[in-house]
Amino acid sequence: MFGLSELKQTRVYQEAKEEGEQAAKLKAVPKLLALGLTPEQIAQALELDVVQVQEVAQQER
Repeated sequence: MFGLSELKQTRVYQEAKEEGEQAAKLKAVPKLLALGLTPEQIAQALELDVVQVQEVAQQER
């Protein structure tokens, strides 16, 4: 039986964790745009690709 530490080392767990972190970052983009940050600044701060930030910005319009 898997313990918690073994579960956290699995590929499935790691991928799910990364997807959740990515989703949280993308969710913050509209709020940061509303504060006046540029897509480039947001991408750098959140360690995202500028294209991803621009796509979220387009969806918000």
